Amino acid sequence: MTVESTAARKTTRRSSGTKRTTSASAKQAQAAQPAEPELVQLLTPEGERVQHPEYDIDLSADELRGLYRDMVLTRRFDAEATALQRQGELGLWASLLGQEAAQIGSGRALRDDDYVFPTYREHGVAWCRGVDPTNLLGMFRGVNHGGWDPNSNNFHLYTIVIGSQTLHATGYAMGIAKDGADSAVIAYFGDGASSQGDVNEAFTFSAVYNAPVVFFCQNNQWAISEPTEKQTRVPLYQRARGFGFPGVRVDGNDVLACLAVTRSALERARRGEGPTLVEAFTYRMGAHTTSDDPTKYRRDEEREAWEAKDPILRLKTYLEREGHADEAFFAELETESETLGKRVREAVRAMPDPEHLAIFEHVYADGNALVDEERAQFAAYQASFADGEAE
Repeated sequence: MTVESTAARKTTRRSSGTKRTTSASAKQAQAAQPAEPELVQLLTPEGERVQHPEYDIDLSADELRGLYRDMVLTRRFDAEATALQRQGELGLWASLLGQEAAQIGSGRALRDDDYVFPTYREHGVAWCRGVDPTNLLGMFRGVNHGGWDPNSNNFHLYTIVIGSQTLHATGYAMGIAKDGADSAVIAYFGDGASSQGDVNEAFTFSAVYNAPVVFFCQNNQWAISEPTEKQTRVPLYQRARGFGFPGVRVDGNDVLACLAVTRSALERARRGEGPTLVEAFTYRMGAHTTSDDPTKYRRDEEREAWEAKDPILRLKTYLEREGHADEAFFAELETESETLGKRVREAVRAMPDPEHLAIFEHVYADGNALVDEERAQFAAYQASFADGEAE
């Protein structure tokens, strides 16, 4: 609702006493409101290439095939991880099914010196940053706390606490700005996390300190079992306006648009123009995690409607229509995909269990009396099972 239409409604109520009518100008203002906010789109669900006046991108056939390959392999890895959890090899898994374009598009917009702060679902971004997929699974198998050195790929460890990584990202961005670097930071979070205090505090700090950070919200329509309309009264990207920086909504199933919009936001940050909120409007095709059953809170018709907007299918349609990829390319990619699945499966099953007392290491840099006491108690408890294990 615009300010003009709201004012018109108030004027009508004052002039008509108890009779509630709507003036002609108010009706016109209401009719002018779009049913849904505009979103940046460069590739339609039917695979048609379209232009955008502010965001556009010119990619070679090799680059387009590369984006398609990234999405296919990310989806294959994700499917294998879900299967491994169902087979008891992982304790939990958070699938990204349906969100490949948002993650690959934004991930490929990054420079090597940019820094990423993910949640626990950014498997596609991790792929773009060169993190071995098998390293993502150690935490979900319970054998480590992450499995990779964040500074090796400028990709922080997965963050389970909802929204806290946005504060980490903002602080890091403030730091590199003080260092005079021209790199940027990107923080990923979901629509549910946007309701967290940490996220809103990060918005405040980043705006006040003009931090070079991009807040990338993957609005997949559901915060576990709560739909977006029960979380906010306005489109998420419009929240940025209240904090004093721009927001933009992009088709999260369009890898080209996600790449173009994220690249623009990162360049803006590097120029010293401060933060941007990108809302990637997408859909979680599967469960929130493997412990969730989405059939209990959403309709099959909703999923089917979004299946028609599949990010991988629309790019494949475009590649085929434009002659950018042939059957040999797709066949070779299918073979590569199966090889990746096999490698991941074998690597997970071969992961050694951690030492029992390793959980107490690195809690404090200089040690702690309470931790030492707990370590001793746990060691004694483990020793009580020694005879049973030997049998």
